[in-house]
Amino acid sequence: MNNDRIVANEAPKPVGPYSLGIQAGKLIFCSGEIGTDPKTGKLVHSVAEQTERALQNVEITLKSIGLSLNSIVKTTIYLIDVKDFEQVNEVYAKHFSPPYPARSTVVVAAIPKGARVEIDAIALID
Repeated sequence: MNNDRIVANEAPKPVGPYSLGIQAGKLIFCSGEIGTDPKTGKLVHSVAEQTERALQNVEITLKSIGLSLNSIVKTTIYLIDVKDFEQVNEVYAKHFSPPYPARSTVVVAAIPKGARVEIDAIALID
């Protein structure tokens, strides 16, 4: 089975040597996204804004292959402060409806570019 790299020209450029997404069969693996504005390359400010932008960035990758956030079956959220959990949930809930994707939330020491939240996703092609 070949793994195909997903290219989304409208998305922020990766901050390291990785692909924005990889298609492996019917699964799409979206790399972690932070709240970087794709036009300016700068991180947006509050944790709520970063969560919104990170989800929009994941969505850009999915849209480039004709999918949407509704195709997501699993996410992982990385936070640098567990106190941000409630704010992140409020924004996250606006983008998904039941049955919600499976999800893990992990508190980490740091995220690239000083971000407060990072979100990766696995999607399924129907």
